[in-house]
Amino acid sequence: MSVQRNTIGDAIPVVSDTPTRRVPAAERRDALISAAVHEFAQTGLHGTPVDRIARRVGVAQPYVFSLFANKRELFLAAVERGFERVLDVFEAAAAAYRAGESTVECEDALGAMGHAYVELLHSDRDYLLLQHQSYAACADDVVRDRVRHRYAELASRVAALAEASPERIDEFFRKGMALNVAAALGVEDLSISCSWVQAELDPD
Repeated sequence: MSVQRNTIGDAIPVVSDTPTRRVPAAERRDALISAAVHEFAQTGLHGTPVDRIARRVGVAQPYVFSLFANKRELFLAAVERGFERVLDVFEAAAAAYRAGESTVECEDALGAMGHAYVELLHSDRDYLLLQHQSYAACADDVVRDRVRHRYAELASRVAALAEASPERIDEFFRKGMALNVAAALGVEDLSISCSWVQAELDPD
């Protein structure tokens, strides 16, 4: 509704011919999950007020709880989004490698997935931090069970995409976890002999 004024300055409400579009619940839910990814990535399950997520989308907090039973369920929806994002990156990288369309040189599909994961860590920090937050929240049994399940699914899917030995898959995930820590610290290397570690240990 807009306002017009008559010749003596009185405000006259005017109903617009074009009503405000009612946003479907599914669209609002998707927007809330996207906002939750960002907010939970910054301050985790227990440090993030739901009202802050609601304000980011432009809805009232009670509306959030009409779509999600509680804050933990919203957090888990964000975590699910994070695992799906990583899996999408891996599937796209493997498909590009097999089609001869990979933009990086690599020996196999597993190498292509590794390169794509490094790019994701640098291009979308929210998903990196959310992954750390998901592990940090595993003192909650429900969260731990869901994160364990999604991690197992991800590992199984990578094994199928890569068609590599179990030893190589294990090394892929060990290296991926090290990359997560390095990316969170803003460094490229975690070895004891690397320059930044030595600089931190140098009293001068």
